[in-house]
Amino acid sequence: MYETEANSRTESASQIPSAVFARFSELRGQLLGRTALPWSEHCTECVWPTCYTTCDLYSPRQDGRCRRFVEGMVRIDHPTAPNGYLLKISFKRWGKLWTPGNSRLLSPEQAAAAEKWDRRLGNALVHITLPQQIKNFASGKRYSYKKRIARDGSVFGKAQTVPASNGNGAPTSFVVEVFNPNDATISLSFVMRSENPQRKIPFQKLLPATPGFNRFQIPVGEIEAIFDLRSPFGLEITPNEIPDGTTLYFGVMDFVRETARETATSSGAKPAGEKKEKNKTVKCVVWDLDHTLWEGILVEDGADGLKLKPGVVEILKELDRRGILLSVASKNNADEALKVLKNLGLDDYFLYPQISWGPKSEGIKAIAKSLNIGLDTFLFIDDSPFELEQVQSICPGVRVLNASEYLSLPVRPECQVEVTEEASRRRAMYREESVRQEAAGGFGGDYFDFLRGCGIKLHIRPMTAATIQRVHELTQRTNQMNFSGNRYDRSVLEQILNTPHLDTFVLECEDRFGSYGAVGFSIVDNREPRMTDLAFSCRIQSKRVEHAFLGYLIRKYTADAPRDFFANYRKTPRNAPSGQVFQDIGMEEMETKDGVTSLIFRKEHAAPDDKIITLIAAQDLKEVETRP
Repeated sequence: MYETEANSRTESASQIPSAVFARFSELRGQLLGRTALPWSEHCTECVWPTCYTTCDLYSPRQDGRCRRFVEGMVRIDHPTAPNGYLLKISFKRWGKLWTPGNSRLLSPEQAAAAEKWDRRLGNALVHITLPQQIKNFASGKRYSYKKRIARDGSVFGKAQTVPASNGNGAPTSFVVEVFNPNDATISLSFVMRSENPQRKIPFQKLLPATPGFNRFQIPVGEIEAIFDLRSPFGLEITPNEIPDGTTLYFGVMDFVRETARETATSSGAKPAGEKKEKNKTVKCVVWDLDHTLWEGILVEDGADGLKLKPGVVEILKELDRRGILLSVASKNNADEALKVLKNLGLDDYFLYPQISWGPKSEGIKAIAKSLNIGLDTFLFIDDSPFELEQVQSICPGVRVLNASEYLSLPVRPECQVEVTEEASRRRAMYREESVRQEAAGGFGGDYFDFLRGCGIKLHIRPMTAATIQRVHELTQRTNQMNFSGNRYDRSVLEQILNTPHLDTFVLECEDRFGSYGAVGFSIVDNREPRMTDLAFSCRIQSKRVEHAFLGYLIRKYTADAPRDFFANYRKTPRNAPSGQVFQDIGMEEMETKDGVTSLIFRKEHAAPDDKIITLIAAQDLKEVETRP
């Protein structure tokens, strides 16, 4: 579903090679369900509506919003494609596709009806005879309604009550179909961002669109390992480092459930009449401890009196290899039990263990919430018939198994799963996600480990005549991380370039997910020294890039002799959260005059360097790389 409110333009399919056109039909009839996400044209640096008056690149659409695609989202009818059409998009600089997201599936018929109904309303709004101001207001309300529906997974305004709508099942992958008619590969950054401010880690994937037809299928398991699909989120697809006006054609851009995944079983067919819930494979096995994982009772026999059940270690390793998660629900003293598991070398296998004297059903609910998987994918193993019955009565979807049958776990039908490289790493990915969530609020060392794994590189170069235009665009568009508030005209930038005592820095960033292009600009008056300007793209926010650059400046200007380093900071409601960076690196406020706060990094302090970012700085026309 696309932004019909802003554009009703259609073009002929003759511009697409027939062989490529046919490729867009391949998923027709292969999908049991898909989402119908309302994709729209957006901007990588949008701070609506401020940028409409401050950005030189603002180009108004008919409805007054910013035109980031040359001709908008152009429709090409394709009756045999899953969604009935393709999108032709010619991207302007800073342009990206964006949509509010959900993973609730519609049947193919529901999705087609939603698309058809949306197009009719959108076309009516475009062609109706009304004053443009009223049409703009109606279009805005219409798109706001579509976004609200997308966030809560509604169908025609009727909200679904379960993650998988109308029995269509859970999605198996996110699919992006794209035809690249250009001669060079174009890297697309696929990003999912939570709207929960406490969940700062996005899911990111680099999609290399080679010349010709491309279909990218991102397994939902890969996404769910680090991202919560149940909380509100947005999705974006951004082409990296492309010439202005680059054209791409898109087909399906949705969560989908594929027929093959729905019908395949280990035996090749489903028993007639068997309920779908019973066919679900186990995603997590929850173990009791006393007389289940080990022989003996911890509080009575003590740690020295316990002995692991025969073969239990091998079973844990095999389930873990298959990607089946493991946890614990036990009535015990938590500290003592966890210590025993650690001494046995088993503690790392169990995610979110629930050890207390409360009901085990509550422990299992807590585990399910932490893992973000359904209770109907759990199997609970215990030696007590009472505990098994208690769990089943409170959590009827949970399967239970008496501890006397623990040796059967590897051969039980519900534990037969496809073993992949991703599955074998599933526990590790959940461990990593646990670390991410814990670090998201406090930005501690574990979060830094995550960032180090991203392979972030920051290229630092002086501004030149060739890069003035890029700097101009950046200073015009940044808001949240513009610490001086200055927005320079080209003529002023040219004057700065020719001023000997002003050092300029243009910052470009990349990581293993793709290139961010030009993300920052800074000016330092080398006589004092004082940083007078600093602006960053919000794309690198929370990645410690600004910390690394400020540390670099301090070291650069204090390397020859100890001296204080100064900076100007014009605090605003928009940049105040990002301004925490100055306090993080140890800068102190001196005075505030005319709205500008003077900061100082005192010479007796060591220049900060958390060794997260790889700095590649141009010095004497040669790039010198400083690795963490």
